[in-house]
Amino acid sequence: MTSLNIAALMNLLGFTTGVALYAMLLLMVLRNPAQTSPAADSGARTDSAAGWLPNGLLLAASVLGLLWNTGALVTFGARDFGSIEPLPLILAISFTALGFLPAVVVHSAVRSNEQETRPQVGRWITLLAYGLSAFAAALHFYAAATTSEGLSLVALRVLTVGYIALIVALFLSTRRQTSWKRAVWASALAVFAVSALHLSHHHDGVPESWFRELTGHHASLPLALAILYQDYRFAFADIFLKRALALLSLVAAAFGLYVLVAAPLLGTFDDARPQLGPRAVGLLLGLWVATALLYPYLRRAIGDFVDKVVLRRVDYDELRAEVSRLLTENESSSPILDGVCRRLRPALSAREVRWLRADAPELAGNSGMPEILFGKQNGETPAVRQEGVTLLEHSARDSAVVFVPTTEPPFYAVVIGALAGGRRLLSDDVEMLKAVALMTARRIDVLRVTHERCEQVQREQEISKLATEAQLKALRAQINPHFLFNALTTIGYLIQTTPERALETLLKLTSLLRGVLRASEEFVTLGEELKLTAAYLDIERARFEDRLRVRIDVPPELQGLRIPPLVIQPLVENAVKHGISPA
Repeated sequence: MTSLNIAALMNLLGFTTGVALYAMLLLMVLRNPAQTSPAADSGARTDSAAGWLPNGLLLAASVLGLLWNTGALVTFGARDFGSIEPLPLILAISFTALGFLPAVVVHSAVRSNEQETRPQVGRWITLLAYGLSAFAAALHFYAAATTSEGLSLVALRVLTVGYIALIVALFLSTRRQTSWKRAVWASALAVFAVSALHLSHHHDGVPESWFRELTGHHASLPLALAILYQDYRFAFADIFLKRALALLSLVAAAFGLYVLVAAPLLGTFDDARPQLGPRAVGLLLGLWVATALLYPYLRRAIGDFVDKVVLRRVDYDELRAEVSRLLTENESSSPILDGVCRRLRPALSAREVRWLRADAPELAGNSGMPEILFGKQNGETPAVRQEGVTLLEHSARDSAVVFVPTTEPPFYAVVIGALAGGRRLLSDDVEMLKAVALMTARRIDVLRVTHERCEQVQREQEISKLATEAQLKALRAQINPHFLFNALTTIGYLIQTTPERALETLLKLTSLLRGVLRASEEFVTLGEELKLTAAYLDIERARFEDRLRVRIDVPPELQGLRIPPLVIQPLVENAVKHGISPA
């Protein structure tokens, strides 16, 4: 296989991959308009100029990229494989779309720096970028109408020179912007300038080396990634990056297997038409199966590479498992929230992670935050809200506020401080924070319900105990006067008949009353209760004489048992009353 054939195949695979990636991006934008809106990402009002479309700049970039890659696929595919000249109108539309892509990047760079630069300067730079692209588009359509090529080389050179000048202007106007942001859009625009310069010298339809074809024809991908990584963290920038790199790796693997394995082996077959022979078909099918089996490993490796190298993330599955263990080890809200903050700080490379109470009665059942947390903070730009995770875009101290969605107050919020090394919270980070907040909230809810049930059982036990004590006290209040009346009646009778026994009975009554007065304690021993009952029976024996005979049979080892006071004496008195008095 010659280098020209490889270059043609590279164009075919490159533009096909571009169509797939931009179609994927367009579907993500259309399916998640709220999370990819530039107004939402910048904190601006949704009715401002930045939100002129449901998803603003990202939607424009996806449509333009799709138009360019589709048109280029038709154009270069027809030339390389069919020797057919494409329609001039298709060339004009596709190159116009390519020319407007860098203008969208400039617009995105200016909009992300609107807090540090004068709005008028940024507006003029944006207008110049769109004007430059519109001028090039007019030249393309003029060439399509007047010539058979449909492509203006002057327009491509104007774009090259114009965007090199705009790079200088952007560097001067974004002096206060962080260096990594400037590097992103500057690299993307530089790649586009090189691509436009290459295309302006490559118009005869003859393919060049595969490396020049790769760098010259496929500059649209860095432009879209620049917009995603610079401003659209909620456009699933990290998720799209993983999918895009996985697709590119798969295409590269398929291309490499074909060039390095299939093509040399197909050339060694002796079949008259080796590309259609059984061995050739078997070889291609085997390589297809190998590519399909290779994809899961490629996707996993790309995901690990993006998380650990590009985004410097810890393993969020392990982090969630660690947080889950922490939640089960603690039984109150404060230790749980302290532990969650300690684990989130190194995981997010945050300088500080703290929690606070966010009490607000109107938040019951709502996943939002109080206005003091997600509105304007001391005159700062409004924060970005993402279903319970609030990012403070222009706060010098804090990076995000995570609401812990408990079902009942008091509510809590976890404040994520500024991240080290210019790191940004992307969609996977936000999803992790949502999951941790939900786990924490459910654990706090369970603890609250458990504590409430324990307190309820304790209250019920206290109420039952108080009710029992009240019943015993009421019983004592009824028993004591009745018994005292009977005892005094007996003593009065004995004074008239046998004064000596009356004095003895009076002393026993005194001892009995002293024991009754001491019965205010909650429990007494069985021996003390039996002594009190024996004193009562002695008084009753003086009254009933030989009619009352008593035998107390209680083992000595039971004398120390603790029982409520005045429990046995009322039973004995009731037995005496109903067993002897009627006779």
